[in-house]
Amino acid sequence: MISSLRGTITSRSPTEVVVDVGGVGYALSIPLSTAEKIGRVGDQVSLLTHLVVRQDALLLYGFGSAEERDAFRILLSVNGIGPRMAQGILSGISVTELRAAIVKGDTTSLTAVPGIGKKLADRLVVELRDRIGKLDVSTQTVPPGSPDEAHLRSEAVLALISLGYSRTTAERAVRAALLGNPSSSLEALVKGAIRNAQR
Repeated sequence: MISSLRGTITSRSPTEVVVDVGGVGYALSIPLSTAEKIGRVGDQVSLLTHLVVRQDALLLYGFGSAEERDAFRILLSVNGIGPRMAQGILSGISVTELRAAIVKGDTTSLTAVPGIGKKLADRLVVELRDRIGKLDVSTQTVPPGSPDEAHLRSEAVLALISLGYSRTTAERAVRAALLGNPSSSLEALVKGAIRNAQR
């Protein structure tokens, strides 16, 4: 079982990073909340991981904090949620917001996340209300990055495309989100763009 990796970033996108560990490149799928913290190509990074074993593939998921990985694992326990959907959920809502929405039974906040419909939101509340509240939201394990606006815009567009939006819709939504809050972090920018894309 691979529990964590420490190495050099050799390539990255909003939803994937390749980390060189002793000459071996590990490709990890990551949520947006992790993507904005890990720095750029050439930087050192330390990520917690979760390995998904399938008949045809070994899929490695990376996280910048223990609470993100714990939330991912809890989401996987819900019927109908696979690793890609769990990654998408954590890209659309922070662990703190997810926990608060589930504990309060706030299905409106949950259905605002791409991929979560009313039935799934109800199931999340019913199945996870007692478990999600036990998550300990602690400090980040990787330092935040500081991308410039052009890089931030590009990353946000790629993130929306990876969540299923067309490039045209993604670019329009990101432009609108930047006008509303030009100093957004990547995570905040993508969330704002998702709200604009759904209008």
